[in-house]
Amino acid sequence: MLRKRQVHLDFHTNGTLPVGKKFSKEQFQSALKAGHIDSITVFSKCHHGWSYHPTDVNEMHPELTFDLLGAQLEACKEIGVNAPVYISAGYDEKDYVKHPEWHHIRSTDKDDVEEYRNEVHFHMLCFNTGYLDALCAQIEEVMQKYNPCGIFLDIVHPRVCYCEKCLTDMKNAGLDPENEEDAIKHGDIVFAKYIERTNCAVRKYSDTATIFHNGGHIPKGDYFVIESNTHLELESLPTGGWGYDHFPLSAAYVRSLKNTEFLGMTGKFHHSWGEFGGFKHPNALIYETSLSVANGAGCSIGDQMHPLGEMNMATYNLIGKAYALVEEKEPWLTGAENVADIAVLSGEAVTHKRDSDADVGANRMLLENSYLYNFIDETMDFSPYKMLILPDVNGYSDETAERIKAFAENGGKIIATGESIVKDGKFILDTGAIYHGKNEMNPTYFIPCFETVNGNTEYVMRCDSHKIDVTDGETVAYMQNPYFNRTAEHFCSHAHAPNNPDETFAGAVVKNNIAYIGWDIFTAYARHGHLCFKELFTQVAEKLMGDDFTAKAEIPDKAVMTYTRQDKENRNIMHLLFAHTTVRGRNTEVIEDTVPLYNVKCSVKCEKPSKIILVPQGKEIDFEYTDGKAEFTVPEVNIHQMIEIKQ
Repeated sequence: MLRKRQVHLDFHTNGTLPVGKKFSKEQFQSALKAGHIDSITVFSKCHHGWSYHPTDVNEMHPELTFDLLGAQLEACKEIGVNAPVYISAGYDEKDYVKHPEWHHIRSTDKDDVEEYRNEVHFHMLCFNTGYLDALCAQIEEVMQKYNPCGIFLDIVHPRVCYCEKCLTDMKNAGLDPENEEDAIKHGDIVFAKYIERTNCAVRKYSDTATIFHNGGHIPKGDYFVIESNTHLELESLPTGGWGYDHFPLSAAYVRSLKNTEFLGMTGKFHHSWGEFGGFKHPNALIYETSLSVANGAGCSIGDQMHPLGEMNMATYNLIGKAYALVEEKEPWLTGAENVADIAVLSGEAVTHKRDSDADVGANRMLLENSYLYNFIDETMDFSPYKMLILPDVNGYSDETAERIKAFAENGGKIIATGESIVKDGKFILDTGAIYHGKNEMNPTYFIPCFETVNGNTEYVMRCDSHKIDVTDGETVAYMQNPYFNRTAEHFCSHAHAPNNPDETFAGAVVKNNIAYIGWDIFTAYARHGHLCFKELFTQVAEKLMGDDFTAKAEIPDKAVMTYTRQDKENRNIMHLLFAHTTVRGRNTEVIEDTVPLYNVKCSVKCEKPSKIILVPQGKEIDFEYTDGKAEFTVPEVNIHQMIEIKQ
């Protein structure tokens, strides 16, 4: 079982700095206890390339005079804390300087290569060179000497390289280095060799050690990458540019993988990794760790130890404020599985392009509506879900198209947008409309056939759109073209031409359990965030789902609801979270003040509960049960509140 209160202890230390002069086993242990930590990742080798222990296959940091790694492992063992070992794989600045033949060459542009070499940062090495032999020797040495519970390998992902070795190997394999697809194919071959060699280096000495290869992103649908690990760690520092809706999207996919434990990895830093002296407010860490556990993950908080080896007690007192609460909640987290009504067939999994705007927009709409959802890929089963969302992108396999049809024929509800259900110029589902191709106009206008916040008017839609003729479906929105597209020769006003009432046609249609929306609304919502995009989606979703949502809560759009099931304990747990975020500086989203929610009305479709309890407080609350639904009011949500529905 993956431990839920972890720290990732960075230690990237320049070779001129004093190292470990103030390390104390007792002080190290005191920090871990203050932080309520049950696992901490400690360093064998850093991005600078130095080892923090005696070594026969690398160089120990020149200012280190004792076995720092060994001392940390011993300190952890004495107090029952796990200690996976970190080894920098993609970076090794020391060897980058020593071995030009090991350089990762990212481009065929000599000026670009030279610019990269001169950057004041760490530089990548190529796994298709002698560097991989050196790295595997370092892994084996750590395994043989210390027998750690796990290995964490960093800065690893498939990548294109144009070093002499890679160019030669591509040509020998009949691949054209000037062809991007061939270069990517070779990068995948090299990455596969890296995975095989490094995993074997661990397994040579342990059958049980955890292994994680960190590339900063879990690629949806890429099972080779996913299954190369024993567990997954979802790197997502909200203040480091990821934002607070990044982790829920990543978690919504990973939790749909079978038998896969995972961590949510945030940091104690104000900004991002490697920040000495940067601290976020305790309420931020409380929220971030609560968001992790509510989404089915354990927690990992990033820190960076000072070169002198003394743990910063302000950091561990800060972490302890969050982890003390996680520890208290663990009885309701262990073995809990997230419940989802809706599945989103991930755009990234179909196009293999990272950070799909279609996925981002769908995730935001679902979060803001407090729907229960997962993201899935084409290999996964659709049948556990009540609704399937097909967001914007095209390119499903023939097999997937048939499974989509079967899901609909069996009564499953579908919302399709853009070109997602178009094949050979036609819809693959009976939407009650005929597809007539992509609209040449952009932007267009949306006219709702339902109540919206700002009334029945024309709303600009800054996205691609598609033309349809309704046959026997119900039109729920109309589309209007502008008078013309904006060009240098032909434009109107500051942004775009106004709507043309003479060019009006159906924009969204519903027939039985299938809805089609003729705009790429999820991509557009990710890029522009117009309320009207979400209003259209919400109208269609509510129309299809009716009263069939498993759980509902009357909470603001920045709040989060998840719902989990613990079969062994015969109970469900509703998680409600809310935090007020503020932008500081140019783009750093922070949490400081707590803004409680009061008297939150909730409902759950379930068998009649024996009781409903606020946990971990242990306080029972009243509920009413009618027509298969329990209704209750949560008196207060202060960052995170769990509600146990006991059967």
